[in-house]
Amino acid sequence: MLFNVLTAPLIRNEDLIPVYKIGDDPAWASKNYNDQDWSPTRGNTSDKIFWSRTHLDLGDVEDRLLPLGLQVESFGAFEVYWDGVLIGKNGEMQKEGKPEIPGTECSYYSIPDNLVSPGLHTVAMRSSQTLLPHIQRSISFKVDGYATLLTEPLITMSYMNLMAGAFLIAAVYYFFIYLNSKRRQRDVLIFATICFLFFALLIIEYLKFHVVIPYSKFFIRLEVIGWLTFANALLVPWYFIIQFNFKKGKWLMAALLVTLLLLYWFNYRHYDLTARLYSLAMWVAAFIVVLNGIIQKEKGGFIVLAGLLLSALVNNFVVYDYGLFISFTIIVLCMLYLHSIRTSVIEAEHQNAVLLSSRLQLELLKKNIQPHFLRNTLTSMMDWVEESPKEGARFIQALAAEFDIMNEIAEQTLIPITKELELCRQHLSVMGFRKEINYTWEQSGIDETQRIPPAIIHTLLENGITHSEPLPGNTVKFALYYSLTNNVHQYIFETTAENRKVMTNRAGGNGFKYIKARLTESYGSNWTFDSVSTENGWVSTIQILR
Repeated sequence: MLFNVLTAPLIRNEDLIPVYKIGDDPAWASKNYNDQDWSPTRGNTSDKIFWSRTHLDLGDVEDRLLPLGLQVESFGAFEVYWDGVLIGKNGEMQKEGKPEIPGTECSYYSIPDNLVSPGLHTVAMRSSQTLLPHIQRSISFKVDGYATLLTEPLITMSYMNLMAGAFLIAAVYYFFIYLNSKRRQRDVLIFATICFLFFALLIIEYLKFHVVIPYSKFFIRLEVIGWLTFANALLVPWYFIIQFNFKKGKWLMAALLVTLLLLYWFNYRHYDLTARLYSLAMWVAAFIVVLNGIIQKEKGGFIVLAGLLLSALVNNFVVYDYGLFISFTIIVLCMLYLHSIRTSVIEAEHQNAVLLSSRLQLELLKKNIQPHFLRNTLTSMMDWVEESPKEGARFIQALAAEFDIMNEIAEQTLIPITKELELCRQHLSVMGFRKEINYTWEQSGIDETQRIPPAIIHTLLENGITHSEPLPGNTVKFALYYSLTNNVHQYIFETTAENRKVMTNRAGGNGFKYIKARLTESYGSNWTFDSVSTENGWVSTIQILR
């Protein structure tokens, strides 16, 4: 691994190159010890104790910075000496058969005021690295006020915790929306997952300030960060694909997945580089989708494009640890903007659906309370009551039963098929009295667990009664057949009668419009309806994909 220097204005020599030597001699802590023959590389120290020495050129130190502090980033368990004086320990080196107690990767130490002066100083470290001896991670230093070194990470962490809390709330909120919605929208679930993963990414990134992590577990956190970034790099373009109706989304997602896996394979254990490349791949995929959305004139395309460009600039000019989160937050805000657009569209569709449902309910009630129907029915009823009171009573009961069922189902979107069939039989009974025609009813294969829009079979029955002449013997036959094939529910309604001449050119009146509106209300576009004349009458077919 290349040597990384944490530069600070108090250190005047920027190239801090530590030198190493395997062994253990207290004299090696001295400021003026001659270390010219020491190695610039540590090598594999196995379970041996080794020393490192680094010379710092300290500038002028203002009183407000006292006491001065030293930040050390290094693997192992070690003791830190400033000009030969022990200023702190990190972990415990192995001794007398006791195993090493690993220290943390980053630690802070206070430098005594009497050892602070402008000029050269020596930081010597007595160390062991028995748990990961093959990892060649160099030592980094930063000198600043001790209070500043301790509080700066806490301040940064507080802002990141606020951001993480906001994403957690958003994740929980949208998970609840998804779970409690009748129409469980995939984009809502993806957005909630992205918010939760980003919350987890922020927590894991700054977990080192919450939890003491031994250097032996250091790479686990980086691995988790990498996979969280990997997941987000997949989900963000997927969200945009859904929102912008990208037609080749499957191909793009497959290409993105392969790209991310190759990046992981070829950059294994180069954690920061891999995360940057993941983010770049995500950005390129999202840019392709958004640009296509602009070409397709999708709503919000230009706003999201501006957000992507801004996120790229932030990620390029801001320090990576902050730039990644700021740029990603910008992208999430763009996603939230798209979601607000989608929500407004869904709300408008819902309002239209409510209006349609109200119109359909009114149409259903009008079908049985129209003056023409009531006048003819009541006139027939009077004749039956006068001529045959017993049959007249049956006529009245059938009409009342039909009105009861109609009133019960008027405000429902879907009703049990058994209720629909009962309505049809009552209507046939009423019309049999009124027209004095022998209407017969047959049904086959009916699944009584199914639910259908109210009065659609009843409407086909009405059309058959209105537009048919009885066969010899004064009969008209109606039959309903149900079948389920390849997840397609099929209803075939047959009218066996003499067709009136007007029916040969009939394309469907208000009755067919009612049926189509009801099917659209309940199933969207997942249905077909066809009605044609035959030599023996009329056949109507309804297919529903569920």
